[in-house]
Amino acid sequence: QVQLVESGGGLVQAGGSLRLSCITSGRVFSIYRTAWFRQAPGKGREFVAGDTSWIGGAPNYADSVKGRFTISSDNARRRVDLQMNSLEPEDTAVYYCAAARHWGPDTPGVYDYWGQGTQVTVSS
Repeated sequence: QVQLVESGGGLVQAGGSLRLSCITSGRVFSIYRTAWFRQAPGKGREFVAGDTSWIGGAPNYADSVKGRFTISSDNARRRVDLQMNSLEPEDTAVYYCAAARHWGPDTPGVYDYWGQGTQVTVSS
């Protein structure tokens, strides 16, 4: 099992920045890929950013956050951060850290482990 704990959410004005962190523990050697998802009220959980840098993979991002968000992690797969700049009210959501044991598309069903989520609220 892998445990993930997010931190860093909060309330910010539009145009501001936040940095989310996710700390992993347990059988982290079983993690192939880590990612951030988000879920806004009344909407499904959507992919935000994914990372496999520990094996030399390039990060990928949802179109809606490209150029504004940056995912980073350590090679030990014990921490994955999400730097969020130029935040918009549309970014308001609960953000979840997730880990997958195998390769697959960036859909929620592929990910095996989830954190409890952290709220991000962007005011206009």
